Amino acid sequence: MNTTPATLAQSKICFYGAGSMAEAIVRGLVDTDAAPAGNITVVNRSNAERLAELRARYGVLAADSEAARQDALLTADVIVLGMKPKDAAAALKALAPALRAEQLIVSVIAGLSIETIRELTRASQPVVRTMPNTSSSIGLGATGIAFSEGLGDDARRLALDMFGAVGIAQVVEERLLEAVTAVSGSGPAYIYFVMEAMIASGVAQGLTPEAARELTVQTVRGAADMVRLTGEQPEELRRKVTSPNGTAQAAIETLQRLGVDGAIGAAMDRCAARAGELGRAIAEEALQQG
Repeated sequence: MNTTPATLAQSKICFYGAGSMAEAIVRGLVDTDAAPAGNITVVNRSNAERLAELRARYGVLAADSEAARQDALLTADVIVLGMKPKDAAAALKALAPALRAEQLIVSVIAGLSIETIRELTRASQPVVRTMPNTSSSIGLGATGIAFSEGLGDDARRLALDMFGAVGIAQVVEERLLEAVTAVSGSGPAYIYFVMEAMIASGVAQGLTPEAARELTVQTVRGAADMVRLTGEQPEELRRKVTSPNGTAQAAIETLQRLGVDGAIGAAMDRCAARAGELGRAIAEEALQQG
């Protein structure tokens, strides 16, 4: 029987792994008051300094001894898997003895399938597989979510509330999570890359670094909000600002001639493929270890 608390505010949450994605979600949960800091514990293998840093920043609990780690994992209602993919197989096998049947496992590990999680933990745990992004840290995250079969309504709602508190949460079939990784999981990196290029070009054309940065940031922010607030498609908005024989048209034609649209598609295809590779590598490592 699933006795996981029905609400996020009531749940004891243990983050197993304390990297940037775990921090983004922790910060979002605490800053939005979606979950009390005292109900959140962070755990990692050996970096006590990192745990102390998160405790100081967000007021969460830090399990910095083996006894504290075991207690945090044993008593948690929700265990968020946030370790690096290369560490996942060993970490999940070590976690298996501490699991209780009613605990909810939430994975934010790119490429790690629900099937592999269950094989490594040797348990039929309720599992939520997600692909969030680091914008969760400011409440603007975009997360794809897939549920294991038979997951109860309360557990589904809790997971949706967790990621809804730090942005938007979109339920998809598990097979589509690699596509989510390509669109939104790694998506901020593409936008930052474009911003880097815009700033550098602005400076090369004579703007100060500060002016180029501020203008670029506001431009990206405004463009995103135009799509969100107007409900119009990006291509329609682009047409509206692209006057015949004008400056924007000259720029767009240059981007098209250089194949930028195709390069973005190829980059996203490679991103999705890499997510699948990471997941398969974890599964293969588990099989080799027996």
